[in-house]
Amino acid sequence: MSITAERRTALIGEYQTAATDTGSPEVQVALLSERITNLTEHLKTHAKDFHSRRGLLVMVGKRRGLLDYLKRKDQARYQTLIGRLGLRR
Repeated sequence: MSITAERRTALIGEYQTAATDTGSPEVQVALLSERITNLTEHLKTHAKDFHSRRGLLVMVGKRRGLLDYLKRKDQARYQTLIGRLGLRR
């Protein structure tokens, strides 16, 4: 259900903006998107897992906040990120 260390490193490498970057909004949104995808698959099987559902909603809200921040600060980076992640907005 959680992200493996190898997958996490691969995501960071794919979305980082500099060689030592692990905390930029792009990286954070990519990691959250991966966790959201995994948790969504979990909830398809375990429909009554309401504690995990709440965690999913918290993660979606955090991702939305990071995307709003990025949109405010740099529209081009925002558009690039949502295109790469395949998000609707």
